[in-house]
Amino acid sequence: MKNYLSVLFAVGVTIFFSCGPSLKVNTDYDKDVNFSQYKTFAIDKNDTINEAISAFNRERVLNAIRDEMTKKGFQENTSNPDLFVFTAAIFKDKVSVTSNTNYYGYGGMYHPYYWGGGMATSNTSYNVRQYKDGSLIIDVVDSKTQKLVWEGVGNKEIDGPIKNPETSIPKAVASIMTGFPPGTKKSK
Repeated sequence: MKNYLSVLFAVGVTIFFSCGPSLKVNTDYDKDVNFSQYKTFAIDKNDTINEAISAFNRERVLNAIRDEMTKKGFQENTSNPDLFVFTAAIFKDKVSVTSNTNYYGYGGMYHPYYWGGGMATSNTSYNVRQYKDGSLIIDVVDSKTQKLVWEGVGNKEIDGPIKNPETSIPKAVASIMTGFPPGTKKSK
């Protein structure tokens, strides 16, 4: 059963980065923090992403985060960093229900209410769709205060397997980290 869940989560993260519906990104940060004081970072290896995705994709995510941090001028320092970067991947089964009502009738004006005449019927159909909802969360924490200073969340409806994880995962991570540190423009 554990192997089955590992395979399911590996497929889930692969699907998360596929080219289906677009990635929705939300970020938030502590407005009282001066981000120019930070120069170094370390990626936490004990994060919850280990539980949700395959080893290959975990390394792709962590390498993409490392690349983005380096592009933004930060240096990796595992012994005494200014910032810790934590990641988490969450996959949930979701259900979407939509309905459509068709109205059929005959009779006078404003049927069936005109002079009490006429006849009307309606038919309502329901469409139930099951899908996976995937989120990749990147948290940046001040190493001295242990306070969260920035968070980026990428959320996507999962619809199929990924074709090129080597390019799709870094693109998704870059999209999530576009606003880090606050006040900067997207890195290229």
